Amino acid sequence: MTDLQYHYSGVSTYTKVKGVNSLVLAHQTEIEAVNNIPCFFWGTLTDPYVTAKCWSTIAKVVRSSFGPVPPSLRDPIVSAGTERIRFEGFSSCNGVYVRLDMKPESIDGEFIASGTTNVDFNDPMLNALNSIQKNEKVTLAVGQQDVQVITAKTKVTEKKVTLPMRWIKGLTSVQLYLADMDLKFELNKIQTIQLFQTLPKGSVKGDFFITKRAGKFMFSTLMTADGLRIGGIHRLRLLEGVLAIAEKVFIYESADKQTCAMVCEFGKMQLLMAFSPDAYRGFSGEGKALEHMTENVPVEWVYGLNSLLKSNETFDPTLLSIAHDIDFGTMDQLTAGLSSIGLLGYDLMGRNHFYRQLPFKTERILSLNPRLKNAKKLIDNEEVQIVRKEPGYIEATVKGSGVQHKVVMDQQGDRCTCEWFTAYQGKRGICKHILAVKIVV
Repeated sequence: MTDLQYHYSGVSTYTKVKGVNSLVLAHQTEIEAVNNIPCFFWGTLTDPYVTAKCWSTIAKVVRSSFGPVPPSLRDPIVSAGTERIRFEGFSSCNGVYVRLDMKPESIDGEFIASGTTNVDFNDPMLNALNSIQKNEKVTLAVGQQDVQVITAKTKVTEKKVTLPMRWIKGLTSVQLYLADMDLKFELNKIQTIQLFQTLPKGSVKGDFFITKRAGKFMFSTLMTADGLRIGGIHRLRLLEGVLAIAEKVFIYESADKQTCAMVCEFGKMQLLMAFSPDAYRGFSGEGKALEHMTENVPVEWVYGLNSLLKSNETFDPTLLSIAHDIDFGTMDQLTAGLSSIGLLGYDLMGRNHFYRQLPFKTERILSLNPRLKNAKKLIDNEEVQIVRKEPGYIEATVKGSGVQHKVVMDQQGDRCTCEWFTAYQGKRGICKHILAVKIVV
């Protein structure tokens, strides 16, 4: 699938004038409504040293790859609004998701507008971030100010950056995994350091588990009843740059025990890193969003909410239903639909969704999933036949390549006779045949 080419009007810059450090993040968006906004946020960082360490970790993630996709520079996206700033990104292989949640107390400034955009983290700026000290003053601008002195002293160039479609697809899946996670372990600073001292060296194969023995956490190859599985354990080294300054680390596990996430707590901000089941598997290919895409979300609803909600605003479906006289069943459908197209993120610590104004046209987001397209093609070609339908049981046949596939849905789950289901048993999302039957019924 072709990546998007973005043209930046300038480059991200980090300058120091008369002892004051200024960071301006160049931005670009497809949404015309915010193209003329000079800046989303302008202010200072209250804890620049920790913030810089977290940004450097994000940069490390987006430049890494643990699968067949070669590593390449990919720019994070940043959401500003509701007194918060969030930075998000994926590894090039799409198997590691990272997000920095900057709380209101971590920044001191003015939110000029609310929105989400992709930003440019270039090498000179990252090198400067690594040199920031604890007592320095750093000014942050999310966006580009036309009247900045720092931009006047910087050579303005047009820069092309590729934004992979895999990222947009990853955003439609990862928050569904996060919403399915529960807290497994809580580690203090000493326990965290002790745990990572047992991290195996090199790129190791096979499953590892986080276990607790006599009050001490460690990595082990032995599965225990209370152990937490880590697929591709070498990916945890991405966190090494922030472990020494983290106050606590919270470890979460999904209900199916396939995915996990770690949240580093710094007081004024939190850094979340989620890991796909294995190093060779990316969130974009898991297909978890498919089960939530059987009902089409009217584009008018999406645009309506986009004008109603701000970036980072807590998404409370119950309050929205009451405030705008929307039927609860309709709101449930809308919530699932918004999650499946990446417009809702999930805050693990707060246990709630937040709204994300993606900088892409809605039509682009809605047209990304090939399995969804293929399922609808099966329906349009009348290749789905319901054989039996009764409470708690559905049986159907779906035409395949020279064969008829059998789909069964009952209390034991959804099953199909196709090769995809046989290979993955539903662990990488439902197949196009099951999806087509779900849409029909």
